[in-house]
Amino acid sequence: MTLKIYGTAASRAARPLWVAQELGLVYEHIPLSYLGGATKTPEFLALNPNGRIPVVDDDGVRVWESMACALYLAERFKPVGRPSLAAENPAEQAEILRWSFWVVTECEKEALSFLMHGQLMPAERRKPQLADEAQRRLLAPLRVLEQHLQTRPYLAGERFTVADVCVASVLAWVETAQGLMAACPRVAEWLQRCLARPAFQRVKLMAKRG
Repeated sequence: MTLKIYGTAASRAARPLWVAQELGLVYEHIPLSYLGGATKTPEFLALNPNGRIPVVDDDGVRVWESMACALYLAERFKPVGRPSLAAENPAEQAEILRWSFWVVTECEKEALSFLMHGQLMPAERRKPQLADEAQRRLLAPLRVLEQHLQTRPYLAGERFTVADVCVASVLAWVETAQGLMAACPRVAEWLQRCLARPAFQRVKLMAKRG
């Protein structure tokens, strides 16, 4: 069996890479960038006709869209001797699905805007007002998450699951939004616990290496 994960760790490919690291999977990482045309070649388009990373190729089973990749790996692999990231019952499955979809629809666009205009873009191209607006728009959905975390340490309940990977991988982009984190202290504490996990730290190191 050959498991391949395409996409640089400094991209949404961090999501399936984080899952793979949590589960201790043996895989081949092909760190393609989303820049420079690497995802527009005929070879890559045969894997994902959208021309985007990440892609998971599980011995011929191909999955694209980063959240789908993360959810697939969590459900597909349940290694002996390691905690599963997948649902153990229908109630957990409901939480995993709803929070993974929630973060894409309610948070990702604004979180990316904050990241780009607050940190990643060259200074001359940044528009600080867009970063500020993104923070304001994120306050409402993060208050929903704040309320949810009043009664549980993790999104699906008492244990860390792929739901936490999916949501934390997006909210990591606003980790430095001090006003937002101060307004949602439970979210901030949960996010720091998620991002401190050794598996995420290994992916973060991969991203720095390129």
